[in-house]
Amino acid sequence: MAQMYLSDESINKMPYSLEAEQSVLGTIILDPDKIREAANEVRAEDFYLEQHQHIYEAMRDMFLANSTIDPVTLTDELVKNGVYDASGGKSYITALAQSVPSVANLHDYLRIIREKAMLRRLISVSEEIRGMAYAGEGNSADILDRAEQLIFDIAEKNETKGFSHIKDVIVANYKHLDDLIKNGTDALGTPTYFSALDKYLIGMGKSDLVLVGARPGMGKTSFVLNIASQVALKTKKTVAIFSLEMSCEQLVSRLLSSEAWIESSKMRKGTLDEKDWDKLARAAGVLAETDILIDDTAGITVTGMKAKLRRVKNLGLVVIDYLQLMQSDRRNDNRVQEVADISRALKLMAKDLQVPIVTCAQLSRGPESRTDKTPMLSDLRDSGAIEQDADSVMFLFREDYYEKDPEKKNIAKCIIAKNRHGETATVELGWFGEYTKFTTLDTNHA
Repeated sequence: MAQMYLSDESINKMPYSLEAEQSVLGTIILDPDKIREAANEVRAEDFYLEQHQHIYEAMRDMFLANSTIDPVTLTDELVKNGVYDASGGKSYITALAQSVPSVANLHDYLRIIREKAMLRRLISVSEEIRGMAYAGEGNSADILDRAEQLIFDIAEKNETKGFSHIKDVIVANYKHLDDLIKNGTDALGTPTYFSALDKYLIGMGKSDLVLVGARPGMGKTSFVLNIASQVALKTKKTVAIFSLEMSCEQLVSRLLSSEAWIESSKMRKGTLDEKDWDKLARAAGVLAETDILIDDTAGITVTGMKAKLRRVKNLGLVVIDYLQLMQSDRRNDNRVQEVADISRALKLMAKDLQVPIVTCAQLSRGPESRTDKTPMLSDLRDSGAIEQDADSVMFLFREDYYEKDPEKKNIAKCIIAKNRHGETATVELGWFGEYTKFTTLDTNHA
C-alpha cells in the first residue's frame, strides 16, 4: 500500500469492532473447520488489532499445513513465529474461545470485519489524497487521476468471486451459441473489418490485448486507425484512442485522409482542389457522426488511462499508439521490467474494463540484420512479456519497404504470429501509403 498520511488522532479513532474480531478468532478455536469459511471472506490485514492479525495468520498457516488448531497448538505456532507476546499470550488465546456469543453467527462477524476494514481503507486513502493535495504533487489532473485509482483499487480488492457451478456455465454457453446463430460471428467479438484477417482472429474478444508490431514506417499507426474508424462507424460504440506520438490534429488529419481518399501530403500542405474539398466534407461529416475520443497526453500511465476510460460510456475499443512510449506507474531503472509491468497492466485493464485493447509496439532492429526481414516474436522490443500478455500478436511487413522494385507493390503482409483463439496465418492487405489506408484483398495466404 502507498504511504499513509495518518495522524495519531485519526489512528486512534479508526473504526473497528473488537467484539467481532475476537468472535471470529474464538469461533475458529472452538470449531477449526470454520477457518475455511473465514479464509474465503477476510484476510489478516482486515483485522485492525495487530495481535489479532498475528493470531489469524497463524491459524491460516496451520490450516494450510493441515495442522490441528486448538489453544495448545496455536500457542506453539505463535511462539515459533516469534509473536507470542505480541499476540497476548496463552491467557488471551483461552479468553478468545470463551468470548464467542455463538459460532453460528460467524458470517455476521466476518461481515462486520469486512465493513470496518473498508471504512479504514477509505479513511487512509482520503488522508493520502489530502496529503498529495497539500503537497502539490503534480497538477490537479494528475492528483485526480491518482485519487480515482486509489478509490477504484479499494473497490476492486473488496470484490470476491467464488466458484461457478457447471450448470450455470452450461446455460451461459447455450446463450452464447444462440447469439452466434442469431448474430453470426459478430457475437464472437469486435471485428477488425478486414475480412481476410477476421477469418483467423474471429473477432477481438472482450478483455483481449491485441498487439500490432512493426518497424518504423511500416504503417502500424495507419493500420490501427483504420480499425478504429471502422469499429466506430460499424458498431456505433465509443472508440478511445491514446496517441503518445502524434497530436490530436495530426491523428485526425490521417483519419480524414484515409476516409476521404485524399493524399496525406495534400492534407499537410493544404493543396486541395475543389474535388478534394468535396471529398473532405463528406468524410468529415461521416467521422463527425462517430464517437471517437482522442487523448494525446505524452507519457501517460496505465493508471491515467484507466481513470479516463472509466468515465466513458458505451466503450467498444481502446487503441494505444504506442506501448513503448508509455510510462510505468512504478519507478524502475530496468526498462525491460518497466515495459513488462506496462504490458501486464494493459492486459489487466482490458480484463477489468471488458473491452479489447489494440496497442502498437516497436520492433527491435533484429529484422534489419537478417536476410529474411520478416518479423518474428523475438523481435518485440524491450520485453518478451509483451508476447506472453498479448492474446493476439500481428506484424506488418512490406517488401517495398526494403526493395525498390518488389514483385508485389502496394501489398502489405499482416502476419498473425500469435492467436490465442485460433490458428496463426499470414494475410495480404492492400496498402495505399499516400492515403494512409489499408484495404482487404480478395486473396490471402495461410
